[in-house]
Amino acid sequence: MDEVFVEQLRGCGLVPVIVLEQASEARALAEALLAGDLPILEITLRSAAGLPAIESLADDSRWTVGAGTVLNRDEARRAIDAGAKFIVAPGLDEATVAYCLDRQVPVTPGVCTATEVQRAFNMGLRLLKFFPAEAFGGAATVKALGGPFPQVQFVPTGGINAAGLANYLKLGNVAAVGGSWMVTRELLAARDYGTVTSLAATARAQVQASRRQ
Repeated sequence: MDEVFVEQLRGCGLVPVIVLEQASEARALAEALLAGDLPILEITLRSAAGLPAIESLADDSRWTVGAGTVLNRDEARRAIDAGAKFIVAPGLDEATVAYCLDRQVPVTPGVCTATEVQRAFNMGLRLLKFFPAEAFGGAATVKALGGPFPQVQFVPTGGINAAGLANYLKLGNVAAVGGSWMVTRELLAARDYGTVTSLAATARAQVQASRRQ
């Protein structure tokens, strides 16, 4: 596990999960999120704009940009070549994990059962995405997984909104939460970056309040 990356995650507490339709919008969005104190961005490969958006942001040290919805080794290779600093996958694929580890790029595959956590653990991973979080028992399940797997940190993602954020952040085995409520398709289509910044700043305040408890 990349300890530096995990510390970055814990310090931020929240990772916006972004679907872009136009790569040209990436920099304005990144600036808006940074203004709201969210410097870690997961740009998904769900659209053709994903890779060029990552490439357009990768050379700026003010933020850390990773690729999400990475489904296989080839997508991981292309994302890393485009400058992605971390890889996030919806599920656990051994070939993708092995490739990222070989390239020394943090990889966070998705898991939702103890069997999958154990498989990932035995591959050497200690940071995992719990997905889809709300559909698989939410914070209660993440807490329960901490019993047999105390060494594992989770990034719950999927169906989480601002109201549910604190439920996860109060858990010691949650490094950060992934969410898209501050970067919805509607906000991005309207280029409403002011609202993006406002929602990001509110979420960061929630993170800080939860971490102090």
